[in-house]
Amino acid sequence: MTGFETLLPQPVSARRDPGVLVVDHPAAVLDTSTVALDPVAVPLPGGYRLSITSTGVDAVAHDAAGAFHATQTLRQLLGPDAFRAADIHRGTWELPLGEITDHPRFGWRGVLLDVARHFMPKAGVLRFLDLMAAHKLNVLHLHLTDDQGWRVEVPGYPRLTEVAAWRAGTWVGRQPDGDPTHDNRPHGGFYTTADLREIVAYAAARHITVVPEVDVPGHSQAVIAAYPELGVTGEQVEVWHGWGVSEHVLNPAESTVDFFRAVLDHVMAIFDSPVICLGGDEVPTTQWHASTAVKARVAELGLDSPDDLHAWFIRALAGHLAANGRRVLGWDEILDAGDLPEGAVVASWRGEAAGVRAAVSGHDVVMCPEQRVYLDHRQSDDPDEPIPVGFVRTLADVRAYEPIPAELPEQAHHRVLGAQAQLWAEYFDNGRRVDYAAFPRLAAFAEVVWSPRGPVDLDEFVDRVATHHLPRLDALGVEYRPLAGPLPWQRRPGVPGRPRADR
Repeated sequence: MTGFETLLPQPVSARRDPGVLVVDHPAAVLDTSTVALDPVAVPLPGGYRLSITSTGVDAVAHDAAGAFHATQTLRQLLGPDAFRAADIHRGTWELPLGEITDHPRFGWRGVLLDVARHFMPKAGVLRFLDLMAAHKLNVLHLHLTDDQGWRVEVPGYPRLTEVAAWRAGTWVGRQPDGDPTHDNRPHGGFYTTADLREIVAYAAARHITVVPEVDVPGHSQAVIAAYPELGVTGEQVEVWHGWGVSEHVLNPAESTVDFFRAVLDHVMAIFDSPVICLGGDEVPTTQWHASTAVKARVAELGLDSPDDLHAWFIRALAGHLAANGRRVLGWDEILDAGDLPEGAVVASWRGEAAGVRAAVSGHDVVMCPEQRVYLDHRQSDDPDEPIPVGFVRTLADVRAYEPIPAELPEQAHHRVLGAQAQLWAEYFDNGRRVDYAAFPRLAAFAEVVWSPRGPVDLDEFVDRVATHHLPRLDALGVEYRPLAGPLPWQRRPGVPGRPRADR
């Protein structure tokens, strides 16, 4: 048994009473069917109320998601053994007496998992969903396509899995831009339609929405490798082995848009998310400006410049999504590309200014600034950090994040749907590396997006994680980064990174 003060994320309110409730087996209290649904008694979505007395647990929730969250709280209160895959607990189980009232602060409590740069097999994704559920996170943004790989099969386009789904080798760490060398180790993989439907169903059972991303019109070298006619030059290219921003972008022919309409039709048939991400970030225009055919197409479309093709692509495909009852999610570059499609959601990653601008303009926003919640960034400036890239972001740094910027007018606060942590996978060649980067910082992020806004005692938080939450992660088999620094086998000596100074 653990006390209410050990919970993570912290609930809205908790009152501890003297005594304990003896429980014969966790299943007796972790069954969501025992939670009553009463949206009048618990008025906020995802919310729940627990009353634990010496005679039993009275659990009430607003909805099925709230019932699930209630059982996750009870699981924490039972102690770390309740997180193990098999019951090894000796003796009876105990719950502290008292009452908890709780609900999430934000409706979008997300994590991006990049399976394009390094493929994560289906079993790893299902395990990651379990870890999200244990932390009351509810959106998995699945980054399925990029320059380095395409991870979803699409009927009628076999080269997406035969060619675009694998590459001949990979940079180890962050080599100098343009370095043609790689490790000569083929890497790849893809999800079948059945795999993805299983992932979506598994997530839904845990009240998690899976938001798929198909990145256009940049970050497209892998799909161009499979179908060169989708590229500007029509030349054969390879799936990229390096990191950064590829110059290979999609050509603006109507046949290209038709290709991606077909891809999106298949994606929409798999994923029930009301939001589909089209990327739209880091779109170099060099090839467009150099192409006579593209310039002719620009004139045909009535555009002023090849630069305008960025917004044209997003609008064309966002319109297709809208015609099928879906909304488009795009990275904040879509703000610079022109008028946003109606209903567009902006992921503010280059900071928070774009998110403020979008919210004030009447668009919904997901806050995901790289300076604060990119969990692929290094966790200390110690030289033992494996492949040190990006900014230093500690456990305490992540917990200190506030998704509502101070400069956002109060009347636009409701436009912030929530926030999202990112796990870009350039440097995560296996699940152990994902564990190391994600935890325990993802636990800090979970509290940011769930718990009420207010002063944060960072010392208390770090102590609560160290004393109470790391044992839960141990029981779950998570290979997190110890607070004192990486273990010997978590280091990558001699592998180059690219650290960045705070800005």
